[in-house]
Amino acid sequence: MISVEGVTKRYGPVVAVNRASFEVDRGEVVGFLGPNGAGKTTTMRMLTGTLQPDEGTIRFDGAPIAENLTESKARVGYLPEANPLYEEMLVCEFLEYVASLRGLESGAARSAIGSAVEETGLGDVFFRPIGELSKGFRQRTGMAGAILHKPEILVLDEPTEGLDPNQRVEIRKLVSSLGSERTVILSTHVMQEVEATCDRLLIISRGAIAADATVAELMDSRRGISRYTVEAEGGDVAEALAGLGGVTGHSAEAVEGRVRVRLEAGGDHELRPGIFRMAAERGWVLWELRRERATLEQVFRELTLAGGEEEVQ
Repeated sequence: MISVEGVTKRYGPVVAVNRASFEVDRGEVVGFLGPNGAGKTTTMRMLTGTLQPDEGTIRFDGAPIAENLTESKARVGYLPEANPLYEEMLVCEFLEYVASLRGLESGAARSAIGSAVEETGLGDVFFRPIGELSKGFRQRTGMAGAILHKPEILVLDEPTEGLDPNQRVEIRKLVSSLGSERTVILSTHVMQEVEATCDRLLIISRGAIAADATVAELMDSRRGISRYTVEAEGGDVAEALAGLGGVTGHSAEAVEGRVRVRLEAGGDHELRPGIFRMAAERGWVLWELRRERATLEQVFRELTLAGGEEEVQ
């Protein structure tokens, strides 16, 4: 449904997006991740038609969006990171205003507002001033405005930023619900949201796409490396553990008279039996031994930490 082909965007000498290419199928919920300044927001604005690329093409269903920006924009609902609400308005007034901007006639507007309010759970605050709403209900109001014209594509930029844990869960459920009937592109820094809601991930680093895969595929890519934490009391703990077969790296720190060693092993090596035997042979008191599963956050850091990021959105 969405095809991004070699898209580049510059701000003066700074290249914010550098020949980015990816596709999004109809009905997918895609997480769009990257460090601050990696080019996420710039890319999302180009997808909505708000910005035009300096090079490359963005297509919806094979047609370049630049050929008919008005029609292309009508297919997209956009919730920016800075949720643009008028606090002095009632929720109902704001949605009526959005409906008028979208060119909806009175009957169609009432129907669209009713559907959006039902989908986003705004019924209890429909006649309240936006300035009196919690952050969670403000985000719901912004989402209702974004889906009012029944867009096929929904672009959400940090929709849970600033929310408390309970509000995050509610918005996460809402995003999953909205994604059942739409193509959704979701930018977030919260890895739990990605794992809970997204079919696929796009990771952008320094303006270029660093990874395009499902969560499972990204995790599988890290299965060749295992990490262990060992905390023991005894002599030469770090040195002995570093010499185990299969260990490719280690670090150590003192902890209340003990030593905590973090080991990294490559290939299919399982270190725990050898660590137990070594502890018994050397008379160590073993306080902790665990094998750590690679996390999505670790994969994200490894893909994006090399080099610095320009301060461009």
